[in-house]
Amino acid sequence: MMQSPANYAIFPVINATLNGTSAVLLVVGHRFIQRGRMAAHRAVMLTAFVTSSLFLMSYLYYHFHVGSVRFPGHGWWRPVYFTILISHTILAVAIVPLVIITLTRALRERYDRHRAIARWTYPLWLYVSVTGVVIYFMLYHLFTA
Repeated sequence: MMQSPANYAIFPVINATLNGTSAVLLVVGHRFIQRGRMAAHRAVMLTAFVTSSLFLMSYLYYHFHVGSVRFPGHGWWRPVYFTILISHTILAVAIVPLVIITLTRALRERYDRHRAIARWTYPLWLYVSVTGVVIYFMLYHLFTA
């Protein structure tokens, strides 16, 4: 039985915050590795992984209890929203194994193989994190009175 969304109103804010935090951590981690700061890169990327994992748990918990949330927008906003949502959703499913493989290769010190997949993982993970925040704002703030 679905619960009232009001009982879980804090979860979208938590989820957007975790997504935004992940995005910032990803950019910072990328900057660290560009500057050769491997230990800092490792710490920040592990924190991004934990933050994204917490997001996923919170997101699943929220939607298990609330179900789907309808987009309140009309007109040209609808195709814009659904284009972002569809690309976000497809890439969010794909990013989970990519992140796990990328992280595993780094932890096993297979840096050549880590770099090869990280070139794909980083921009996709960043896109998923940023569009998660965009979707939150479109759903909960764009059309509120």
